[in-house]
Amino acid sequence: MKDIDLLLQRLDQLLLRAEEILAPQTPAAELASHITFRWRKRGNQGFIQPVKHPHTITLDALLNIDEQKYCLDRNTQQFVAGFPANNVLLTGARGTGKSSLVKALLNRYADQGLRLIEVDKQGLTDLPDIVEHIAQRPERFILYCDDLSFEADEPGYKALKVILDGSIATASDNVLVYATSNRRHLMPEFMHENLETHHIAGEIRPGESTEEKISLSERFGLWLSFHPFDQAQYLNIVRFWLTQHGIDRMSNRARQAALRWALARGSRSGRIAWQFARDWAGQAQLAKSSKT
Repeated sequence: MKDIDLLLQRLDQLLLRAEEILAPQTPAAELASHITFRWRKRGNQGFIQPVKHPHTITLDALLNIDEQKYCLDRNTQQFVAGFPANNVLLTGARGTGKSSLVKALLNRYADQGLRLIEVDKQGLTDLPDIVEHIAQRPERFILYCDDLSFEADEPGYKALKVILDGSIATASDNVLVYATSNRRHLMPEFMHENLETHHIAGEIRPGESTEEKISLSERFGLWLSFHPFDQAQYLNIVRFWLTQHGIDRMSNRARQAALRWALARGSRSGRIAWQFARDWAGQAQLAKSSKT
């Protein structure tokens, strides 16, 4: 029995060594020549994978979020210049430009050494390894967590808390975390948690459950909130994207169709406006091509 246990232990060691040998490595040249990456896992080994065709959206294409653009641009500019800057949490209504804003700023500052590594929720436990891998690089790295939310006791929750603020090791000054979420505190909030609230000398003090949830979001130094668009703002975005597709004037027919499109989806967001413009422009081009 002992011989079998010893054999299994040696097999495990061999498998680990094989994974280390076979795991793809990211050459320094790729870190310098690409601007966008993803953290990937193969077996127990993680690696940084270049994205060969990154999203090319620009700041000019993001409408109705001027204040958010200004704040995030200023923070990113500070970071790229090597000055103090904050980790950022972007929260609010879906489809209002949170993710696109991060990508647009990457495109703006890529030629000044800004890089982005997208890390999904399952990869958050590897954040210390990622930071260690890029700590000595000359580039400036944003660790980007998109559409982030947690349930209770998920391992990535505590890993993110530690990397933001809470480890005994000082975070590398060439790394920031930018995260987007539809939840302000990144975790679900329940009615029964309000019962834990205490009133002391007229002061409202949240209960332990609420405090625990707030403890993660407050580690982000900069909070940016995104709100739903009204009808005029929505139509303004539709008009912009129609122009990008070669339709210089939004007809009344297109306007009514855009409103119906938003009504059917229950949202007036930038994403919905972009999707409508693509559909409308595609229909127009198809009709034109069938006549020739």
